[in-house]
Amino acid sequence: MAIPALAFFGAFAIIPLLGVVVLSLMSWDGLGTPQWTGIDNWTRTLASADTAHAAWLSLVVMVLTWAIQMPLSLLIGVFIAGQQRYRSFLSLLYFLPLVFSAAATAIAFKALLDPNFGMGPALGLDFLSQNWLGDPNLALAVVLFVIAWCFVPFHTLLYQAGVRQIPRSLYEAAMIDGASTWKQFWMITIPQLRYTIVTSSTLMLVGSLTYFDLIYVLTQGGPGTATRILPLDMYLVGFRSFDMGRASVIAVILVVVGLCLSLALNRMSGANRMESQMEGA
Repeated sequence: MAIPALAFFGAFAIIPLLGVVVLSLMSWDGLGTPQWTGIDNWTRTLASADTAHAAWLSLVVMVLTWAIQMPLSLLIGVFIAGQQRYRSFLSLLYFLPLVFSAAATAIAFKALLDPNFGMGPALGLDFLSQNWLGDPNLALAVVLFVIAWCFVPFHTLLYQAGVRQIPRSLYEAAMIDGASTWKQFWMITIPQLRYTIVTSSTLMLVGSLTYFDLIYVLTQGGPGTATRILPLDMYLVGFRSFDMGRASVIAVILVVVGLCLSLALNRMSGANRMESQMEGA
């Protein structure tokens, strides 16, 4: 029964990935005939200052997006998992970003943050009239904010579903024992959401290696190289510098880092052992 799925995965994932690995050992401008160069592409890529900066910036974006999104998603998810009527209306507002594409969101924010015709001049607010996307000291912070605005709702949905799976008997027993709401959160909710946190964090961290369309539309990696992360560096090297060999090297690096990160998170968390969280409930 698994053969059709495995064949589909092999044809559209494994084979193209192997092709990228082979292409990383060749020199190709995208039009002519690829020429074998061995590890020259790898040597030049690993020695490139731009790629090293992009790798460091990718790490910064990975850590900061997780640090912003994880607590926000968890708290909002726990909040809207309640049964009060007004929370249904708030849930609708929180989930609105899920219906917009990343490119459409980037275009909207780029227009809103325009220092001449955006939200700041329209409302007469000097604070919002800054050159948010043209200032190297502000551009990355704006990118992190927009990323959080786009993806917090999705992770909130995961946490909301996880909270609603927790048996109410655990909270009732804690209340009988006199546990405060804060203690219930730390001693019941967080442990019971362990695997949800692992799944959400994995999607956040590995997903941060794929932020291309959003950043490309917002800043195109600028100003300068202030927001040029690895996926964007791969695109610019391949389609601006016409060096598909080096771009393939960056692609392989992204795949390896993402795979290792995902495996490491699952191994450290113990999620691969698939223990039941309901044992003793």
